[in-house]
Amino acid sequence: MTIKNVKDVLIDLDIEEIVNLIQSELDEGINPQEIMNALTEGMNVIGKLYEDQEYYLAELVLAGEIMRQAMKTLEPHLKSDVKGSGKTIVATTVRGDNHDIGKNILITMLRSNGFNVIDLGMDCPADKIVNAVKESGAMVLALSSLLTMSMEEISVVDKALKDAKLRDQVKIIVGGAPLNLKLAKKLGADAYAEDAVSGLRKIMELFD
Repeated sequence: MTIKNVKDVLIDLDIEEIVNLIQSELDEGINPQEIMNALTEGMNVIGKLYEDQEYYLAELVLAGEIMRQAMKTLEPHLKSDVKGSGKTIVATTVRGDNHDIGKNILITMLRSNGFNVIDLGMDCPADKIVNAVKESGAMVLALSSLLTMSMEEISVVDKALKDAKLRDQVKIIVGGAPLNLKLAKKLGADAYAEDAVSGLRKIMELFD
């Protein structure tokens, strides 16, 4: 088996094969981070297939379940990296959006790099986000919005943090299909990531 097979099995949405294949890779001594990278590449391809309407919502939901099963096997083998040093990040999908695949991939990557991540799940209102930032002392807030109709919630969260006098404490990074850097800045975010890989890199930069 090769790392490429992990990516291909994920793209093919083979839920029965993915766990066995990952365990086989681990048994062969493959670096768990390489397997994680292959899974991330596979999810990026699935996201593109969804955007191009070659995959639909049913496939996207199935991909999310396959990824969850894969991570149950892989995550215990991902070693923490000193880069994160336990720094706290709050991550969530904004109110009105029930998509969490990209967020979940990012969270897994962040945790594998030593960050402490508070996952607020999906469809999260601004007041809950503000409370989490306040209670945790998080310095970075990662917001996901896959829907055009939900992305305005980013500006709602930005205002709520300002009203709570917490905005200077926390940097906001956003991601999701309808967003780009210009739009992210307009909505009040400090940074934009096109995928989980760039999200990890940019969050590290925000902590520098």
